[in-house]
Amino acid sequence: MELHQLRYFVAVADAGSFTRAAERCAVSQPSLSQQILKLERDLKQRLFDRLGRKVLLTAAGRLLLDRAVGILANVDDARRLLRDGDDLQGARFSVGAIPTIAPYLLPAVLERHLRRWPGVEVTVEEDVTANVLRAVAAGELDLGLVALPVRDERLDAEALLTEPLLLALPPRHRLARRARITPDDLHDERFILLGEMHCLGEQVLSFCRASGCQPRITCRSAQIATIEALIAAGQGISLLPAMARRGGGVRLVYRTLADGQPTRTVAAVRHRQRYHSPAAERFLVGLRSLSAAFETAAE
Repeated sequence: MELHQLRYFVAVADAGSFTRAAERCAVSQPSLSQQILKLERDLKQRLFDRLGRKVLLTAAGRLLLDRAVGILANVDDARRLLRDGDDLQGARFSVGAIPTIAPYLLPAVLERHLRRWPGVEVTVEEDVTANVLRAVAAGELDLGLVALPVRDERLDAEALLTEPLLLALPPRHRLARRARITPDDLHDERFILLGEMHCLGEQVLSFCRASGCQPRITCRSAQIATIEALIAAGQGISLLPAMARRGGGVRLVYRTLADGQPTRTVAAVRHRQRYHSPAAERFLVGLRSLSAAFETAAE
């Protein structure tokens, strides 16, 4: 049993396809398939059921998968531990964040971190919650920034800040001059939300329904900036995280809701059992500090 065989095996299990796994591993499909066959012969067990272009783990494959992931994680962690040592010069780490957090938290933390440790190389990935969590669990990201809840036992989620979701209105909207706005006031309003892959969009929908307000969705977008621009143009309203107000983009009116103000909690997510580099640890310290300032400003 060779390490590269285990890497190929885990890649196929994750991708559900020999073709996609070969692309991820940057090898030819015949070479990857041959190594998987050698592994199966060595273990005297069939690890995959081949169903045309699709592959599924057998019972033996499922037993091997958790061990294989653990073995590869330990090897990678040992390599990084020896490489990093206590010196941050030349250190590398990766952080992922969802689009409703990345543009508001990451730039300031990165600026401070790289000003103090200019030799550190930071890779940033922006993606939806499911993909960020998958990458952290697979060891592809050192740190993830998402909104709670996180229901993966492999991951440790540290709450950084809790902020309100504010009602975002066009300046001339009928509710913009109201001193008190409740969910009942939102009936028949046109809502602009993030797409279904974004947890914030679903959170807004859940809040509205729980408050007895069925939102009339007129647009789904992939970016908060687009939602803000459409609101400013009078195309609808939305509920946006308080940190978005700090973006300094288009001019909107933000109001808190009476009778059950919705909130979200932003968390830093790490793998419970993987090695955490000194560079990533120091970055997390910066995140905690900035998050505390954001939370105080949102109050």
